Amino acid sequence: MAEICLGLIVLGLTAYAVLGGADFGSGFWDLTAGGDARGGRVRGMVQRSMSPVWEANHVWLIFVLVITWTAFPVAFGAIFETLAVPLFLAALGIIMRGTAFVLRGQAATMNEARFLGAGFAISSVLLPFFLGAALGGVVSGRVDVDAPAASADAWLNETSIAIGILAVLTGAYLSAVYMAGDARRAGLPDLVKAFRARALGAGAVTGAAAAGALLVLRSDARPLFDGLTSGSGLVAVIVSALAGLATFALVWTERFEPARFTAAAAVGATIVGWWVATRPDLLPGEITIDEAAAPDATLTALVVSVGLGMLILIPSLIYLYRLVLRGTLDQAYEPLDQRFRPLSSGDEDPA
Repeated sequence: MAEICLGLIVLGLTAYAVLGGADFGSGFWDLTAGGDARGGRVRGMVQRSMSPVWEANHVWLIFVLVITWTAFPVAFGAIFETLAVPLFLAALGIIMRGTAFVLRGQAATMNEARFLGAGFAISSVLLPFFLGAALGGVVSGRVDVDAPAASADAWLNETSIAIGILAVLTGAYLSAVYMAGDARRAGLPDLVKAFRARALGAGAVTGAAAAGALLVLRSDARPLFDGLTSGSGLVAVIVSALAGLATFALVWTERFEPARFTAAAAVGATIVGWWVATRPDLLPGEITIDEAAAPDATLTALVVSVGLGMLILIPSLIYLYRLVLRGTLDQAYEPLDQRFRPLSSGDEDPA
């Protein structure tokens, strides 16, 4: 039962990285789009692509938290005490990012739109970094179960920084792949070209960063490195690399729809690799999965409850994403700066 619960946590982390990570990546492209006029079209695409799904994608974070504190309460407490700072900053970023995203669409002036857009974009970059840094502290064995205490070293270390940067880049990569397809569906060839170039560039940089992260693990978290370069961990790394190469080829040939799935597979294989590389430990060097698990009765009740909930959650999300991919929920595209442009001689005042 403990392994099943941990598998559910890995499933939730994968879904959040693939779906929520792409939302965070949209903020990265929003931040780097350029000035008002130059970046208006890219930001309009970000607004259009994210609007139908961004709130639904956060359900996976709640899913992971609930299962972790129920199935592995001792480990949950140690993680949240040791990594209180990055997790608090990530939670604050979620609030600020969502608020800024919603309010920017209702901004009355360009200055308001700039201020809110900056809040959305900056928090979209910092949020995945803090989550990745916290994950780095966990997988590198820096969480003390016996005497947990907030520690800067637990998340400001080589492994945490490398994984934090990789989380930011991965989100940007996923987002560019997804929005290239969205732009194709919207009939916007200039944005198809723009996001195709971003996807290819981000894919190359993310692949290099992943290889660099392995070198960091070799010196800073050797047990994790050994797990990822042998046995099932190595298989997961190879699958991730092959899926990444397939995504690059599909984006190069502008086959964006299948590229969505291969990009997601590359990210998912990486997370599964971390899972199998640290087994049988839950917190490396501190506590095993079985030692950290709640009583069997609790785990059984949890698995049954999650199974019943999945009967509602999974079909609902599949239906939502199918509607999105079919274009049913698409909004009319508008460059984000368009409403603030002065009327030209040929325009009519809508008032």
